Amino acid sequence: MIRHRIHPLLTVAMALLLALACSLTAAIQPARAATGPAYVMGYFTESPQGLGSDYGLHLAVSTNGLQWTPLNQNNPVATPVEGTGGLRDPFILRKQDGTFIVMATDLKGTDWTQQSQYIHIWESTDLRSLTNYHRLKLHTMATHSWAPEAYWDAARGQYGVLYSSVNSSGHNVLMVNYTTDFRSASEPQVFFDPGYDVIDGDLAVGVGGVNYLYYKDSSKQALVGAKSASLTPGSFGIFTTGVAHGGTEAPILVKSQSSNTWYLWGDTYTPNGVFYAWQTTDLAAGTWTPVDQRTYTQPLNSKHGTIAAISGTEYDNLLAHYGRPGWNRLKSYNFPDRYVRHANYAGRIDPYPFDPYTDSQWKLVPGLADPAAVSFQSVNFPTRYLRPDNYQLLLQVNDGSTAFAQDATFYATAGLADASWTSYRSYKYPTRYIRHYAYELRIDPISTATERADATFSVGH
Repeated sequence: MIRHRIHPLLTVAMALLLALACSLTAAIQPARAATGPAYVMGYFTESPQGLGSDYGLHLAVSTNGLQWTPLNQNNPVATPVEGTGGLRDPFILRKQDGTFIVMATDLKGTDWTQQSQYIHIWESTDLRSLTNYHRLKLHTMATHSWAPEAYWDAARGQYGVLYSSVNSSGHNVLMVNYTTDFRSASEPQVFFDPGYDVIDGDLAVGVGGVNYLYYKDSSKQALVGAKSASLTPGSFGIFTTGVAHGGTEAPILVKSQSSNTWYLWGDTYTPNGVFYAWQTTDLAAGTWTPVDQRTYTQPLNSKHGTIAAISGTEYDNLLAHYGRPGWNRLKSYNFPDRYVRHANYAGRIDPYPFDPYTDSQWKLVPGLADPAAVSFQSVNFPTRYLRPDNYQLLLQVNDGSTAFAQDATFYATAGLADASWTSYRSYKYPTRYIRHYAYELRIDPISTATERADATFSVGH
């Protein structure tokens, strides 16, 4: 369930604040503290024009592994201070002792000619503090060390560090080094080489006695699976034809903690890192079904992520430490690849991602005409609110008038197309709801199934 934070007006009396809190809580469905297992995602950020690009470590949390709450206002929680001074492709591993290792590619930006033989490493007991930062050298070849991840090899009593590199084959293969402390490592060896370019390996170890490896097949621009009864380098054999949504990379295999469902996430590298997800209840079958985009929302501007299981207590502690966003994004129900934004001061829905990305960030504040309702305040133009003008929603400066307050106030209701989502009824025109039409936002009377879908939104981050 999605978490929200709504800041009350300081001048409102205490009794009104209590009523406001109750009404808004019901209206936009904020998340409670996690009572069971949860998830953490690590990622870096990029946006189409670079306005949201940041090559530090970002974190988000989720109670279901599908809807994500960015931490620290979607700002980095750690940034490398050595090498290139930036990271890509982070990976979070819970070690055998219950603490965490965070690793990442030593690369800032998209200059692929940078050839680092090192990866970034942090240690952490709880992901609230990341300590003992250092870099780990993996090889001496004149090439890169991309997309590192680690796994426990019980037969060796060591951790394997898996990464993409070019060896004597002349194309990218998956390499492995072994370590016990993530400060020194064995000499590298080829872990998986099908004879053509592969990158971004991700392992699910010991599932029914089998180890599963998903990777990007660069020739297919798809995520392909291999499997082996052991973790011995060279033992994996391909067993799937692959899945993709356009050019797809950066696979993430994650098991639901509440069901027998496995998810496979993939990241499109054009235009700027759109996540797609597939699911299966039979990892051995190697067949995947696309997950409805309505059911998941990636963190804003997230790119090449990692997902790790955490406890409900760890989830609560991370939220308490870093805080949840002071803004929201609204996703369209019938066009779930589109989000509510303003462009040229007009409200509309556009496909994610876009720049300025801040056009899609809103503060859902107590309604200007009725604090039990909501008004939509722009994050990047904080003096402006969504307001109908001849029934079209525009972003206009609050002039302090009663007419403006009434125009800019809306009641959150159960979604007209799906009661678990949200619809917004106009305060001033109570027979009209916010909807999109030809991708532009309006307030209109709603009667048909299409109109109900147009008027339904998901409130997330």
